[in-house]
Amino acid sequence: MKKFKKLLVAAGLMFSISAFTLTNQTEAATTHKIQNGETYWTVSKGFGIPVNSLMKANNSKILVSGQSLTLPNSILSASDKDLMARLVRAEAVGEPYAGKVAVATVILNRVFMSSDFPDTVREVIYQISNGHYAFTPVANGQINQAADVESKRAVNEALALLGKGNGSLFFYNPKTSTSSWVSTRQVTVRIGNHVFAR
Repeated sequence: MKKFKKLLVAAGLMFSISAFTLTNQTEAATTHKIQNGETYWTVSKGFGIPVNSLMKANNSKILVSGQSLTLPNSILSASDKDLMARLVRAEAVGEPYAGKVAVATVILNRVFMSSDFPDTVREVIYQISNGHYAFTPVANGQINQAADVESKRAVNEALALLGKGNGSLFFYNPKTSTSSWVSTRQVTVRIGNHVFAR
């Protein structure tokens, strides 16, 4: 029984280390050796690369274990990913994982899909409109706390999904929101305590 417990603890530790390693891949990597069972989707969210870009860079629908996969350059720097993950942690603490991915998706949609917002992650996150920061954690300093592993994974997954969502540009908690304007926006999805809208 003691050996089984040690084996279980070791397996859990290895899983945690591998999940953290996948979340923190460097932008310098240009190829990835395909592991048994990997798909474009698992590689995309592991490296934070849009799945469409990964498929286009490799011009193949089938992945073969042991072969090398070309990884296109990330569309975001490591510091932008970290900033997004810190905002996701602050905005979606206690929310389901899908809600964390959705918060990250809102940031990416503002940067890449809408001309109504700035063109960089940093400018979107620190944007001031009508004298107020767009995101409460910027105003109250929560943005400065380190991101957790789940928030980093959520950013990578949102990057993998880039261009495949429903166009959410806003999110709010209807129980705590003080803006009547945001409630006039078209609702795209509800996840946990947040309403997402465009």
